[in-house]
Amino acid sequence: MAHALDIDQLRTFLAIAELGSFTKAADAVNKTQSAVSMQMKRLEDRVERPIFVKDGRQSRLTEDGHRLIEFAQRMIRLNDETMTAFAEPSIVGRVRLGLPDDYAERLLPQVLAAFARLNPAIEIAVQCQGSTVTGDMIERGDLDLAIVTSGDCVKVQGEVIRREPLHWVAPANMCIHTEDVVRLALGPTSCAWRAQAVSLLDRINRRHVISYTSSSAAALIGAVQAGLAVAVLPESAVRSGMRILSESDGFPMLPPCDITMIRAAAATDPVHDALCCHIRAAIGNVAAELMAAE
Repeated sequence: MAHALDIDQLRTFLAIAELGSFTKAADAVNKTQSAVSMQMKRLEDRVERPIFVKDGRQSRLTEDGHRLIEFAQRMIRLNDETMTAFAEPSIVGRVRLGLPDDYAERLLPQVLAAFARLNPAIEIAVQCQGSTVTGDMIERGDLDLAIVTSGDCVKVQGEVIRREPLHWVAPANMCIHTEDVVRLALGPTSCAWRAQAVSLLDRINRRHVISYTSSSAAALIGAVQAGLAVAVLPESAVRSGMRILSESDGFPMLPPCDITMIRAAAATDPVHDALCCHIRAAIGNVAAELMAAE
């Protein structure tokens, strides 16, 4: 096979592989979805193998598509290193990003992996704090951008970019949720999820006690895994070995969790715009839900 591979096509291919859909990748690489589809058709023609296969209304990678990822990463890395050595990148800078650790572990790698690939000259400094503290830092200008829980951060107005189910979570191999007095592991008093959980249990007269309090999602997850308590977690923080409790278990349905992106007043540079756009493309799902509802 004597065909040369196109770096722009490979960059789009990696965006699809990392973000999980043609639509999100199109936003990330600033192309229309039809342009992305055309690029992938040309890439398949060049490698002379199908790299995507239809799975219902979605497309997923074939075995050859998975093989192509490593080669594409190496080619793009070498291309970017070469271009950086001979020319100043168009967008250079540093962004200070804040978010709670319950989003950091599951959502952050998805955000940063593709962003670093597309913007190799932008440095991102990450700080993990609770939403309330993070909001205060944005207001003071100590952070540029942040991803926070709506309701926990009231001082800074932002944009709701993602909505997730909020769950009661217990260890899968224990029955601590059946105890007469349910032990809870919840966030601090400023946590909106804590107030919602307690109010709902009070409404149905379900006896409970808050036996474990922490602003760290990792600590609350640890309490569940150790069988110490039932926690309230967003869907992206639920891990294997955990059981989601439902109304049939005696736990009322929780309202959804809205995730908001907020921005410091002084964060107006192109580097901030680039990361904002990428965050929406990488983890946002609110617009997709609204379109589906229509």
